[in-house]
Amino acid sequence: MAQLVGTDEIESLRIELMEIGRSLRSSFRRHTSSFRSSSGLSSVKDEVDDERAMQWKAIERLPTFERLRSSLFDEYDESKVDVEGKRVIDVTQIGAVERRMFIEKLFKHIENDNLRLLHKLRKQIDKVGVKLPTVEARYNNLRVEAECVVVHGRPLPTLWNSLKSMLSVFAKLPGLNSQEANITIINDVSGIIKPGRTTLLLGPPGCGKTSLLKALSGNLDKSLKVGGEVSYNGYKLEEFVPQKTSAYISQYDLHIPEMTVRETLDFAACCQGVGGRSEIMIDVSRRKKQAGIVPDPDIDTYMKAISVEGQETSLQTDYILKILGLDICADTLVGDAMRRGISGGQKKRLTTGEMIVGPTKALFMDEISNGLDSSTTYQIVACLQQLAHITDATILVSLLQPAPETFELFDDVILMAEGKIVYHGPRSHILEFFEDCGFRCPGRKGVADFLQEVISRKDQAQYWHRTEQTYSYISVNIFSRKFKESSFGKKLDEELSKPFMKSESHKNAISFSVYSLSKWELFRACMSREFLLMKRNSFIYVFKLTQLFIIASITMTVFLRTRMDIDVIIYLGSLWL
Repeated sequence: MAQLVGTDEIESLRIELMEIGRSLRSSFRRHTSSFRSSSGLSSVKDEVDDERAMQWKAIERLPTFERLRSSLFDEYDESKVDVEGKRVIDVTQIGAVERRMFIEKLFKHIENDNLRLLHKLRKQIDKVGVKLPTVEARYNNLRVEAECVVVHGRPLPTLWNSLKSMLSVFAKLPGLNSQEANITIINDVSGIIKPGRTTLLLGPPGCGKTSLLKALSGNLDKSLKVGGEVSYNGYKLEEFVPQKTSAYISQYDLHIPEMTVRETLDFAACCQGVGGRSEIMIDVSRRKKQAGIVPDPDIDTYMKAISVEGQETSLQTDYILKILGLDICADTLVGDAMRRGISGGQKKRLTTGEMIVGPTKALFMDEISNGLDSSTTYQIVACLQQLAHITDATILVSLLQPAPETFELFDDVILMAEGKIVYHGPRSHILEFFEDCGFRCPGRKGVADFLQEVISRKDQAQYWHRTEQTYSYISVNIFSRKFKESSFGKKLDEELSKPFMKSESHKNAISFSVYSLSKWELFRACMSREFLLMKRNSFIYVFKLTQLFIIASITMTVFLRTRMDIDVIIYLGSLWL
């Protein structure tokens, strides 16, 4: 509950914060200049820390709502280069230039600095004993089938063949044999996607990877027949909103070409909201105040800025732009086939960014490396690995042909073929499993390439290493049966047999509401986007308006004389006289 503080007292606290800030800046400049001629580093640091603690104590005396939006922020000189000190700001009022400079300060080297930032965030949360929400996704005896109409007859789609196919619904016509065939896309698979671990989904095209990702995220087409059970933290898909609890990242890039990269991410962040971040921030702030902990100003600013809901521009957007390498094209139009914009690889990263900019803790990514070079793919997967290990996110990524260094970043591997799971377990033991089956990966061969080829009839024989035995093709069914009989398969069955206790689930892990924002805020966000698009396409609207005005003017002239005069009868009568 917010403290009941009068308006005069709040104003006095603001004045006190401003005075402390001015004192801190003057002290910082004075001691910095004196330090250049002396070695008083410790005394300068102690005094600056003391004054910073005074600022923080003044912030702690603010009401809860004001305190959750106030933080210490760097104050630069007129050149925007040198830091003069710290000032108290409202995190909702940080400008675009200040956000960019703040992110540039946090990230000098993406991989190392992102790891350091996440470690600091987790340290701040663990210090006060706050538990982060986690999602464990389970699928048990999952089966997906599709009904397809198979037509036996003339292969060419002529008008007569099409007409007979349409009429065959009501009557059987001679010369046409039609039947419905059931195609099994996923055939009785089970497994667990654990939080805090990154899982790689491997398999040849058409093996059911996309269908598995869509089934786990609740995005399967309604026309498909689905059997088995999918659950998050013990809750079945029918009991909550999986599309909001998790995020499915498609392999197809669908964007509005008239919007810039930054505007696209800002709109995605606004519509997805902040989820449980605000409640976690309130809990962390309350416990820090009770324990008297003075937080790191930069970490405190970042945590508070990403916890404010309904912002048109967000610091989280700048963070995602940086870690995905999209900061260089942040203000460039996305573009399409008719309008020049960003490259195909940047569009693929933008598709990923639209989903991870939100608060979801479960990410299901489908072929996110298409159009990307190996270095960029490694950087993105490394950031995802850090996100999973430090914040306990649940991440399942489908890649077609990952590089060896990218493959090493994953903790678990799911190998699929013909709709079945050949292996689901730790990455470090997958070669051991195939050696037990009689196949060995050569030292010169990448493990991911070996896994793709060892389940192929055409390439399997070259990896057979049991010279005392004659090679014979081992089918996917045999691989799947051997995995279930192995120690890894038995351990997986044992874990699946123990139900997840719903009482152990964090209250913010599962989402039960469809919308993140109120209807009015969603309407305002959509209208703001539409006005932006109308502004970008203003020529079309002006041209169409002018065209309609001209046509309307021409049409109006038809009705200038709606009644015909009859004076002509008088003139005709005078001619007879």
